[in-house]
Amino acid sequence: MSLRGAVAAVSCNDAYSFSKPNRERIVLVPGLGVEGDIHAGVTVRHRHRVAIDPHQPNLRQVHLIHAELHDEVRAVGFEVPAGGMGENVTTSGIDLLGLPCGTVLRVGSVGGGGAPAAESEGGGPADGGLFPWSAAAGVECSDGGPADVLAAARRATLNQPTAEAVAILAAVVEAEAARGDSADPRPAVVVTGLRNPCQQINRFQPGLLKRVLGTDEAGNPVRRAGVMAVVLRGGVVRPGDAISVELPVGPRRALEPI
Repeated sequence: MSLRGAVAAVSCNDAYSFSKPNRERIVLVPGLGVEGDIHAGVTVRHRHRVAIDPHQPNLRQVHLIHAELHDEVRAVGFEVPAGGMGENVTTSGIDLLGLPCGTVLRVGSVGGGGAPAAESEGGGPADGGLFPWSAAAGVECSDGGPADVLAAARRATLNQPTAEAVAILAAVVEAEAARGDSADPRPAVVVTGLRNPCQQINRFQPGLLKRVLGTDEAGNPVRRAGVMAVVLRGGVVRPGDAISVELPVGPRRALEPI
């Protein structure tokens, strides 16, 4: 498995839509997601999940899809651009679907790109904010970072895959905190699970769903529409930034839909 890749494109939207427009850059906010994105928040933001239980922790703050999937479906007649399936980060060179839960993806070069967002006089990102934060938009603003997601998880009733993903996330957050000043300062996300493809994909392009949701030889579902992540460290992410893959230490748990 390649432990390095790159950012092919970045996307976000402040309104619910299936696709997200490409941007010159996005800003990751610890424990929330992509600044100004409708899916950013400590608790769930995807509409059908909010309708089921709005108190669930948001383990789907950042959606990543590998550009190689776009190439694959293009070869059989589907034209899917970066951001077309709603991802925030389109990657290249990384087998996202093969990563174990708890993998950390760090963006930029050490001492180089992917720097944290500059602060404005008002205390927020200077010009990195694509949209202003707004309580009216329903986005929780917090200084707690990923610890707030863990706190939300403690207040909620979790199914088994979510509980296991939360436990792994907690271990990553604890390890990062233990590093203190020696921690890697680059923007980073923790991979928490798989996107569960739904019929919206067929409404986007008829027939596309069967290309991203299949079965293996044993009849088990194979989900290929990208992975979900929680923001561990904030900062600016741009197309062309390098991505470093840090696999979890110890036993590895395969990604499940969350």
